[in-house]
Amino acid sequence: MQTSRPYTMVARAEASAATGQRILDAAVEVFWELPTDQISLDEVGRRASVTVQTVIRRFGGREGLLAAAVQRESEKIRSQRLQAPVGDVAGAVHVLMDHYEALGDRVLKMLAEEDRIPGLRNIADRGRAVHADWCGRVFGTFLRGVQPADRARRLAQFVTVCDVYTWKLLRRQAGLSRRQTELALVELLHPLTEGA
Repeated sequence: MQTSRPYTMVARAEASAATGQRILDAAVEVFWELPTDQISLDEVGRRASVTVQTVIRRFGGREGLLAAAVQRESEKIRSQRLQAPVGDVAGAVHVLMDHYEALGDRVLKMLAEEDRIPGLRNIADRGRAVHADWCGRVFGTFLRGVQPADRARRLAQFVTVCDVYTWKLLRRQAGLSRRQTELALVELLHPLTEGA
C-alpha cells in the first residue's frame, strides 16, 4: 500500500496539471474566436471537458482564468521572440514575422477591443511593454553611443517600424506577401541601423 501512495499522488498531480493546461488551451481558443465580452466559463468548460465549477476552483472565475491564460501566452511569445538574433536586422525581422503570421490578426482583434472591454487594456499594455523590451534588446547595438534624448526617439522608431500595425498595413492592407513584407520591414529599418 505504501509504495503505491507516492505514485498515486504523482499521477493525481500530473492529471491536475494536464486539466489546468486543457482549461487554459480552451480559454485561449475561445478568447481568439469570440468577442471578449461573450466569453463564458460554460464554453471554456465545455471545450476543456470539465465543469464550470472545476474552472472556478482552478482559476477563481473569469478574470483569474483570463489572467492565467495571458500569463502563459505571454511567456510563449517572449520565448519565441527571444530567438531573434541581437544586432541581426534580417534575422530579427524573420522571427518577428513568424510571430505576426501566427498571431498578428488575433492581436489586432484584441487591440480593437481594448477600450471597450475591462481588463484588455492591461493585457495590451503588457504586450506593448514586451514589444518595446524586445526592440531594445534586439536593436540595442544600434542604440549604443546615441545621446539619451536621441536614444528614446530612435527606440520609439524601432518599436513603430516593428509594430503589429505596420505589419497589418504592409501584409493585410497593401497585400504584400510574407517575403515582401519582411523585405519592406528590413528596408524601413535600414536608415536606423546603417553606420552603427
